[in-house]
Order: sequence, then structure tokens, then C-alpha cells
Amino acid sequence: MTRRDEVREKALKDLQHYEVLMLNGHFDFSNGYHGTVYLNPHQLFRYPSTIWRFAQDLLDVLPASIVEATEVVTGPVTGGALLAHTMAGLLDSRRAITRPPTLFAPFTLDADHGLTLTRFYERQVTGKKTLVVDDVRNTGQTQARCVELVRKAGGHVLATAEIYDRMEALVDAGVPNVALAEYKAPDNYPADSCPLCRAGMPVTAF
Repeated sequence: MTRRDEVREKALKDLQHYEVLMLNGHFDFSNGYHGTVYLNPHQLFRYPSTIWRFAQDLLDVLPASIVEATEVVTGPVTGGALLAHTMAGLLDSRRAITRPPTLFAPFTLDADHGLTLTRFYERQVTGKKTLVVDDVRNTGQTQARCVELVRKAGGHVLATAEIYDRMEALVDAGVPNVALAEYKAPDNYPADSCPLCRAGMPVTAF
């Protein structure tokens, strides 16, 4: 077993141990789908040391070429922004102090347009090599939207990455994707035909 495989195996166990990976519920992913498995960002981010550890591990499994080239780390406020902020700082701790500091650019959520980059952060990614990170990949729609926004702002996306991949992405963002942990979850259900809803099972609340 390689070092990367060991890191991934331990991460999957840790996600369940800390009750971050929730396996038996009724979850609304806020993207038109429901399902029974969820990565609980509240549990993930409540302890700074926990997200710091997972961010370190995710950097360990990223290809060295991506770690070396990344100039900006981006992530959506719906789950990946804190991870992106942490990873940007950790990248600087791994590289020469003479290099320019790694930038951070969050995607904000607009009521009318969904995820977006403000004008300030658009300027941060223009002409920069960017890593897009999130806490979890479900359908892949969020990452694809983030990649689109970076490209529209004139940035170059090196890869997408996440702590946990459900291995059921429906959308390909068109760049390499790296996951710290993978778990083949049961199928998601379109919200308008969710059997959990039909059975009267309440949506899991946090």
C-alpha cells in the first residue's frame, strides 16, 4: 500500500469516527437531489484542528506538480471556503518563503445567480493558476460552476479537490479531480421523486 493509499484509508475511518460522514439519514443536498449519505460540514468545521488535519492530508494526496504550481485556492461558501482558506495557508508553509503568498478567493452565494465571484475576487484569480476545493463532491455541479467562474475571470484551473467524493458525479468539470476519501454511496434521488419524502421520512436537521 502506498503512502497516499494509507492517508486515504485513514481519512475515511476518521470521517466516520468524528461523525462527519453520516450514513443513515434523509438529506437535502440543495441542488435538486436527496440522499441517505451526507458529509456534515458543521461537524467537520466545528473544530479548527480537524479541518486543519484533513487539509494537510488532502495536500498530501495531491500531485506534487499541483501543490507546487497553485497560486490561488478557491472554494464555495456552501462548504469549501474554509477548507480553501486553510489549504492556502498550509501551501505557504510547504514552499519557499521567497515565493509570493498563496491567495484565497471564495465563491459567494447570490440569491438570484447562485455561486458567483465578486469583482474583488475575480481580480485575484485573473491570470493565476487556481485550485478549486470543496468539502464534498456529490453531483459535481458545484465544482463545475466554480471552474466556469474562474475561467470566466481569466484564471487557469489546475484541478478540483475535495475531502470526500461520493463517486457519483453527474457533471465533469473538465479538469483533474483529487479526493482525500471516496465512498460509493447509494443513489441520490431527484427531489421531486424522492422515495424518502414519499415515505414521510423527515429531512435530517442539524
